[in-house]
Amino acid sequence: AALYLVCAVLLVCVAAYEPNWDSLDARPLPGWYDEAKFGLFLHWGVYSVPSYVDEWYWWELDGSHDPEVVDFHNRVYGPNFKYADFAPRFTAELFNATEWADVFAQSGVKYIVLTTKHHEGFTLYPTGASWNWNSVDTGPHMDLVAALSKAVRARNLTFGAYHSLFEWFHPLYLEDKASNWTTRNYVTNVLFPELLTLVNNYEPEIVWADGDWEAPYEYWNSTGFLAWLYNDSPVKDTVVVNDRWGQDCMCHHGGYYTCSDRYQPGHILPHKWENCFTTQTESWGYDRRFADPYQTIPELLEELLSTVAYGGNLLLNIGPTWDGRILQAFKDRLLGMGAWLQINGDAIYGSKPWPVAQNQSNIDVYYTTKGPSVYGTFLSWPLNNTLHFQAPVATAATTVSMLGTSKPVKFTSVGGGLTVTLPALNPAELPSMYAWTLRFDGLSNH
Repeated sequence: AALYLVCAVLLVCVAAYEPNWDSLDARPLPGWYDEAKFGLFLHWGVYSVPSYVDEWYWWELDGSHDPEVVDFHNRVYGPNFKYADFAPRFTAELFNATEWADVFAQSGVKYIVLTTKHHEGFTLYPTGASWNWNSVDTGPHMDLVAALSKAVRARNLTFGAYHSLFEWFHPLYLEDKASNWTTRNYVTNVLFPELLTLVNNYEPEIVWADGDWEAPYEYWNSTGFLAWLYNDSPVKDTVVVNDRWGQDCMCHHGGYYTCSDRYQPGHILPHKWENCFTTQTESWGYDRRFADPYQTIPELLEELLSTVAYGGNLLLNIGPTWDGRILQAFKDRLLGMGAWLQINGDAIYGSKPWPVAQNQSNIDVYYTTKGPSVYGTFLSWPLNNTLHFQAPVATAATTVSMLGTSKPVKFTSVGGGLTVTLPALNPAELPSMYAWTLRFDGLSNH
């Protein structure tokens, strides 16, 4: 009876936002999200136990029957070992939410998105719709969403929740699929109760949907859920959502656009977007194989710089281990990003793209702007200490400075642009090891 009443509210919502895309897409994106620029994605679940190839291990084992995964599974665990048998081994005995949150805060991210349920259906919080297939009933015997959301908020970080709409092998979902989506038993009895529990109990300020692509949004009742989320939920004024709410929704409907994994348009978009990007080159969940190496700090910095310069947010992913650790390889990269942002954060947080130019110099430069200033961040230090910027146009009041050092930066106006002589700094004086930011004030074309 309670579920029926909730669904009835969702279907007849008459508040500010109606359950249709014209109304929902007109909702302004809460400003905190664009100002944040940099978030952290955490893929953590039962798939973290085998930690082999990627987080699609169960599907590759019993769905597509990927030879590499099947051979590995049979060799290591045996052919009679079922995927569900991994759940008790997802122990998280070394998980310390406070230690995690400390690392996140030092990394310079402003929001966290945790995979509260991936396509395997295992939830990191208790819900009657996933009885005995959640982190309280088995495995860690802990409400991981509650622990982490409390810890990150104590560090003034925003908590967000990834939640898969579909489940590969849920019987109700497979029945609905076989009916060509004419029945909605999975949505009514599993998905909606899970989503409502997640939002009402933990109040995530990002709802990051995924696993939507097999069915149209009408099957998921995505517009009904979003109308409730925007009108009546405890996070109605601050919550942001992505664009993965059904077939053909991606890059067209929702809050900010993701368009694809690792999306990088290479130019400024008129709509707010996000680049979800992996620290390991392939997998989102932790992959133990040597074949899946880690991105370097300079590579990750360039991803952040290019994303922000083109108007996006970077959601950088790491995969914790089954026992609750964040490996040193991930920590090193996160802390390296944080150290860089401590010096150069003015060019990132709260910034806007500078539409005048992008990458117009003799090396890669990414531009942003905030208030009266334009920032140009370059990725390699020229051997002759000289950079030419074609886009900035100087006036008599123009000044140029480098973030992280008080040493003067000289420049001349040449051919409508600026030729900058970088300060002579020894290695110990360099404000950063990887990329450097110049601040331009008093330009005539800003």
